[in-house]
Amino acid sequence: MPRSEQQPVTLEQQRICLLGTYWYRGEDFLVLLDTGSADLVCYCTMEACDAPPDIDAVGYISDCAEEDCQGVPTYKKTASLSLTDTPFHLDYLMGAVTGTVGSETVTLGQFNISDQVFALANDTSGLGLSGTGNSGILGLSFPAEAAIPDTSGRTLVENFSLLSPTIATVTLHPLFANSTSDFAYTPVFSADGSDYDYWKMPLQSLTINGTTFSLSPSRVDGASAPIAVFDTGTTLMLGPSADVDRFWQSVGGARKTDDGWQVRCDRAALLSFVLGDGDSQKEYMVDPADISWEEGFADGEWCMAGVQGNDGVFSGDWLLGDTFLRNVYVVHQRQRITSRQ
Repeated sequence: MPRSEQQPVTLEQQRICLLGTYWYRGEDFLVLLDTGSADLVCYCTMEACDAPPDIDAVGYISDCAEEDCQGVPTYKKTASLSLTDTPFHLDYLMGAVTGTVGSETVTLGQFNISDQVFALANDTSGLGLSGTGNSGILGLSFPAEAAIPDTSGRTLVENFSLLSPTIATVTLHPLFANSTSDFAYTPVFSADGSDYDYWKMPLQSLTINGTTFSLSPSRVDGASAPIAVFDTGTTLMLGPSADVDRFWQSVGGARKTDDGWQVRCDRAALLSFVLGDGDSQKEYMVDPADISWEEGFADGEWCMAGVQGNDGVFSGDWLLGDTFLRNVYVVHQRQRITSRQ
């Protein structure tokens, strides 16, 4: 697989994943591109992680303690690996990873970075690595959210910023624009001038079948409107439970269960998100197929709703995952970094 080739969207076990490849000293690895985290993580062998193996219940030695990562290609120790004794642990919105911090020569597309800091994972859970076949996660968020200490080295986003202001462009659907004038550029939201953490912007309102749907005030300090975070590592569109409950009551043809909201598979609704601020404010429509997108119930009449309530989103008010992102084209840009403070 060419190192510079971006992989298409893969739908595995009802999860949408944006995958890409990176290269460690002659080996290609498939990774999840995640704008909701900031660390480069790769599953490794026990020799590379320099950790004792786990013994399962019947006494066999296993490189992976969880079914989550069994069978995925793993990083193998090279002469250029610099391993530290710094432990690593990160809890994602769903799933977690534990391991050790190291540095290695990494190639991603046309960029070759020596001594790139990354996490060698020897234990994962809830990430679904074996289902997608990817060997880890490439975090594309800002360094402030990195779980690897900044004293260990720069994140991949920081090193990219030394080479190019464009970190990534994301499209999960073959969308086309007539010209660059069709793009609306909005500054990334930062509360009271603090460090940037995630790719996020103001969310002014929703529109349902042409009618404006107001939202609850933001819980983010200093925000005049609710804040939406773009997260390629999340499948659904997630918002405050109170807003999502009102949303589905307004749309109709939906029911709330212990597993979240469900909507009739033949229920169509025109949903738009009004994002941005000032001159950059723009309405973005979501395909009705992404409102009721997963068939898998016995009666065949109900689908999983593409908009779900989640009050555990602390980086913003709304988390816009792949069911939103495949309706838009997103360019992630930041200023070049000249020094790290």
